[in-house]
Amino acid sequence: MRFTIFAHGSRTGWLVLALLVLLIMLPLAAVVLQVLLPGFFFGSRQIGDLSLLGEMFRRPLWYLSLKNTLVLGLGTTAIGTAIGAALATARSRWSFPGARLLDGAVWLLIVTPSFILAQGWVMFASSDGLAASWFGWHWVHDAVFTPAGLITVMSLSKFPFAYLAVYSALEWKMDRLGEAGRLNGGSAWTVWRTIEAPLLLPAYCSGALLVFMDTVGDFGLPASIAAVFRFPTLPYSIYSALYTSPIRFDMAGVLSFYLVVLIALAMSVQFWALRRARFDFLGGRATRAEAERPHKGAWLLAGGNLILLAIAVGIPLGANLLTSITRPGKSGGSAFTLDHYRELFADGGQLTDALLHSLSIAAFAAIVGLFVGLLVAYVLTYSKFKLKRAIDVISLVSLAVPGVVLGIGYIFIWNQAWLERIGLLLYGKPAILVLAGVAGAIPVITRIVTGAMAKVPQGLLSAAQMQGASFSRRVRTILLPLLRGALLSAALAAFGASVFDLAMTSILFPPNFMTLPVVINKAFEDLNFGYAAAATLTGGTAVVGLILILERLFKPKEARRPSH
Repeated sequence: MRFTIFAHGSRTGWLVLALLVLLIMLPLAAVVLQVLLPGFFFGSRQIGDLSLLGEMFRRPLWYLSLKNTLVLGLGTTAIGTAIGAALATARSRWSFPGARLLDGAVWLLIVTPSFILAQGWVMFASSDGLAASWFGWHWVHDAVFTPAGLITVMSLSKFPFAYLAVYSALEWKMDRLGEAGRLNGGSAWTVWRTIEAPLLLPAYCSGALLVFMDTVGDFGLPASIAAVFRFPTLPYSIYSALYTSPIRFDMAGVLSFYLVVLIALAMSVQFWALRRARFDFLGGRATRAEAERPHKGAWLLAGGNLILLAIAVGIPLGANLLTSITRPGKSGGSAFTLDHYRELFADGGQLTDALLHSLSIAAFAAIVGLFVGLLVAYVLTYSKFKLKRAIDVISLVSLAVPGVVLGIGYIFIWNQAWLERIGLLLYGKPAILVLAGVAGAIPVITRIVTGAMAKVPQGLLSAAQMQGASFSRRVRTILLPLLRGALLSAALAAFGASVFDLAMTSILFPPNFMTLPVVINKAFEDLNFGYAAAATLTGGTAVVGLILILERLFKPKEARRPSH
């Protein structure tokens, strides 16, 4: 009798597919449907006037938002990819002082929410910011708050995506290819241009795609910059359409549609580039790349690295810290103070409630997302479900689609009058934030758990099944113990990301149910920079501390046991 590894593969596969469609694809479909049938979700079944799509190029604000998004996206992609690729190449080839500091800074920039980085730049470069008041650099304001300046700021926060993509591709090297090129008279530049660069094209494309998608869908930077500089982008204009009177669902739908189109075009360009040639160059002579100390210029690399990190990390995070503990002095300059921190917990302070709201929503999202992500990873790794490729694609879609677009879709789906009769009218309730958090957590959890699950031999589960173990028992007694560390990492990563999700919570938060990102952003919009900075550091410290405690409590004992 032949046993399959997943006797209930079809049923579980259909369950997983249904959950992903409900959480991710249905909201995206709602955005498109709102354009084709503008009144569909509000009682009208008339076919819409598709000329509304053409209004994008006739209405000044709509067109400016699209133009700014493209300029910011393309400019950041070019500069950010160049910075990330250059740093990854230098890091993989040469060992220099501060190289490990670069690795840590890359991950710090990735996990720090973009609105916190952007707020730090505003605190530093505004007309009365730290650059002007401390150093007298009044020119910084005019340099940063221009399209070119914003592209530079965005590039300094997005280059880590390109860095990781290229650095991973440089893990292995094939020296004989370059040596053959040099033996035939090619210079170092010619060898790189004709051999090494083409072989790294997939990594360059992947890095550029990640930078572009994260830039055009970024809500944090335009939301923060709007406090001192008008630079509307598609994500911020979508948000503004929902907070005008009357609410502009037509505008939000059309702008969301174009934002999805931009993401789809970017992915299509990458697929086209990767199909043009073969890139399988690894062979038996491939060796793991090891960084070597350069004969000269090591300290030049170290100095350039430190300057870059001081600008990319030191300015935004340092500005938050300094702004939180200083206030304008009576005779100019700044004076030390802790008033901003006292204000956080004064009577009527919103931070405590907002932090508790964010933590509870993130906890529910991480737990539910962990359950769904585990099922997704199981289906992708072991089952013979015929639509598991579709499941894999859908689980990646929410990584590419901006949070503001999913937020709009959630409003369309969960704001229906008929849902109230069955108790599922979720819009305006905290439950919708949990659903949105789960949608954002699934791709992160799935990628982490799938990688760990691939190391678990299929034979273990097959043997247990042959002994009569049910599906739930196989998961409980075999997979969960073996995947405990990966599950903990996945849950904590999803938890931390959900706490600081500004885009979703800004669009979906219920009345009188403030969350930590919303409180910080509203204080920033009111130009209360000291309070916003203090709330950012206090909330961030609390979240990081909680994550470290949870990791210590639930991390497998084997992982904590010191080696002898």
